[in-house]
Amino acid sequence: MTNAVDPARLEDIAALDLPGPDRAAIEAARARQADLTKPPGSLGRLEELAAFMAGWRGTARPRIDHAQALVFAGNHGICAQGVNPFPQAVTALMVANFEAGGAAINQLCRVAGAQLGVVALDLDRPTADFTEGPAMTEAECLAALRRGAAAVDPGADIVILGEMGIGNSTVSAALAHAICGGAAADWVGRGTGSDAAGLARKAEVVARGVRRHAGLAPLHLLAALGGREQAAICGAVLAARAARIPVLLDGYICTAAVAPLHGANPRLLEHCLIGHLSAEPGHARLAEAIGKAPILSLGMALGEGTGAALALTVLRGALACHNDMATFAEAGIG
Repeated sequence: MTNAVDPARLEDIAALDLPGPDRAAIEAARARQADLTKPPGSLGRLEELAAFMAGWRGTARPRIDHAQALVFAGNHGICAQGVNPFPQAVTALMVANFEAGGAAINQLCRVAGAQLGVVALDLDRPTADFTEGPAMTEAECLAALRRGAAAVDPGADIVILGEMGIGNSTVSAALAHAICGGAAADWVGRGTGSDAAGLARKAEVVARGVRRHAGLAPLHLLAALGGREQAAICGAVLAARAARIPVLLDGYICTAAVAPLHGANPRLLEHCLIGHLSAEPGHARLAEAIGKAPILSLGMALGEGTGAALALTVLRGALACHNDMATFAEAGIG
């Protein structure tokens, strides 16, 4: 991370002095929207997205010349509890698939015009089993945060975040349950294909882990329950914020990854959008809890950043209309 967002302790993150949006640019963007050749508000959320981008990029007419997509990959000790039908070796195999250009995220980044980078986080050294102790020490969590932050290109106009990690749907359910409450079963889904017995096992494991670490502050819950890819996602979010780069989060796992940031200080996520509503049942509840409406809802639950990459195409459409439509004066109307 840069010095501005390189805390010595996890609890320091909540008080980081990070930039906010440019209010004058937002108002200028809204004024332009009011003068374009369309009825007021007729482009719906596209108008909101254009103003959002204007605020974070500090210009009334923002453009996306460089979109960066990052996929973080990690392995999880909680897999020892039998919460996933696939072995952790699949994580490394999928990383190789990303690097070879064979995954869904590769195709969608190509279509959306995003440059993809993959960061594998010590795949040969899974985190610890969070039902027996903290998944990571504070030092391990901060190290993963720093790796995520270092991956962000400060010259990007937007950053797309995705993940890969066998077992991380269980990790996500634990983080969401710990931060937002409710019952463990509210947050557990099928992930990569759990059957009914697998769902029940996941819910029991999540409940047990969250009970073990009850009472911790939100960012210490990230270390206790999260994985290296979740911590790296948080680091990337903070580094993007320091550079006033907006972020497109993917689905449930990315949203759960940043839930500890929201729990510590909701303002830390002001520059973030959720790309799509995952088919994982906990995602709608979690998105509502952190106050963010996903851009798309396509029944997807793949991860990898795929939903966020598709949402980038919507964002590009919003900016094309915002920047390139004629005003009433230019069109000689009225």
